[in-house]
Amino acid sequence: MDQGDDGDDQTANADYLIRVAAGIGAFTPDEWNSLGGTTRGDTENGYNPLVSYAFLSALEESGCAVRRTGWQGHHLRLETAQGKLLGAVPCYLKSHSQGEYVFDHGWSDAFERAGGHYYPKLQCAVPFTPVTGPRLLVTKGEDIGTVKAGLAAGLKAVTQKLSVSSAHVTFAQESDVEVLEAAGFLHRTDQQFHFFNEGFSTYDDFLATLASRKRKAMKKERREALANGISIDWLTGKDLTEKAWDDFFAFYMDTGSRKWGRPYLSRQFFSLIGERMADDILLVMARRNGHYIAGAINFIGSDALYGRNWGCIEDHPFLHFEVCYHQAIDFAIERKLKVVEAGAQGEHKLARGYRPVTMHSAHYIAHPGLRNAVADYLRRERHEVERMSEYLEEHTPFRKDLEE
Repeated sequence: MDQGDDGDDQTANADYLIRVAAGIGAFTPDEWNSLGGTTRGDTENGYNPLVSYAFLSALEESGCAVRRTGWQGHHLRLETAQGKLLGAVPCYLKSHSQGEYVFDHGWSDAFERAGGHYYPKLQCAVPFTPVTGPRLLVTKGEDIGTVKAGLAAGLKAVTQKLSVSSAHVTFAQESDVEVLEAAGFLHRTDQQFHFFNEGFSTYDDFLATLASRKRKAMKKERREALANGISIDWLTGKDLTEKAWDDFFAFYMDTGSRKWGRPYLSRQFFSLIGERMADDILLVMARRNGHYIAGAINFIGSDALYGRNWGCIEDHPFLHFEVCYHQAIDFAIERKLKVVEAGAQGEHKLARGYRPVTMHSAHYIAHPGLRNAVADYLRRERHEVERMSEYLEEHTPFRKDLEE
């Protein structure tokens, strides 16, 4: 691959240039903000704060998503020959498969046992973030189909020129997956659980859609979660002080260390996002005896609330469900947000008013033998995900007479 004047890798065809940028700083904020879905007020594409310049730059500047942690920036820039930005893909050269939430450890183990080298690989994603969002980003005003096709082709070309095993586009929108499939990527599905706000004016409106037994159980659970003198605060905007971040980071580190062994996000990361995108953040914090004891961080999009990390320093029955799931529903109803995406996995969310939703990713495998084996596996996996979704949908807590 040729080298650009700035040291970034680049490849070209007759119509456009693909440049591989070593960090998000290779884009100016104005350039990144010209991409669809990256800024609040984008009425055409909607706003996803997790692909914003503020969020992605904070991950890199805080040392969370950098070469040392196995997330080396390899962001794609699709440009005209004159250097005008047409589109981009947030992308990383990975030396492991941690922090992705779409698991390919079995693929890597099989390939390594067969004598191949699975790592490094390309990962097109938002690090540590199992949230659906745009991955093939198109500059506003450009032809969407043409640019997305160019990005998909460019991603394959970069994979081949770098001689890496594969490229993975995870938690992608279905429209992006369709373009990637047409370019030869393999389609994978998985499952999450989301709350859908059906125009509810109050929480009681939502409760009225549940079966009587489930409605009573929900009310009881919420009472018991706050029974030990616990109250809940919503912190956003100017309320996100450094003291609040200190408290939340203590929860995050305590719970993360026990659950994952090594939490991914640093204390500096939270200061940076608090400084740059405070109005796009909701901290749900639980207080007891004048001190915060638990909390969850959420990001606020144009029509969705994205639940991310949770932690606590005291254990109380049902408090996790209250802070992460019930309060998110309360906030979505108050703010008239359409969806709550409460993170990866978790069938326990079903009983709390969240529905099964199919998630999508796309995978380009360079080695023909591995590609064929993965394709066969994914065909069977998609069938199982579809079967499980149908089963779970039959066991939601909603009133059957409202689902006709």
